[in-house]
Amino acid sequence: MQNTQYRDSEAIQIKLDELIRVIEGAHNILLDLEELDENDLDRIKAEYERLAEKARKDLKKGKGDTGVPEVRSQRKA
Repeated sequence: MQNTQYRDSEAIQIKLDELIRVIEGAHNILLDLEELDENDLDRIKAEYERLAEKARKDLKKGKGDTGVPEVRSQRKA
């Protein structure tokens, strides 16, 4: 049962990675996030939290909430 759950989880992750990869404007750095260390994950999460907060404020002002901001990792290639 645990092996089946692991395989299902892996399959879902691959599908998510493929969706990110093919969406125009998506950040490829988001592929394979589960391999990043906790500090990088926390930093990227905080960036998205800031974006969400800004989008909520912009919506209240009648502005749109779309855009493709830069997302960066500290990890060296």
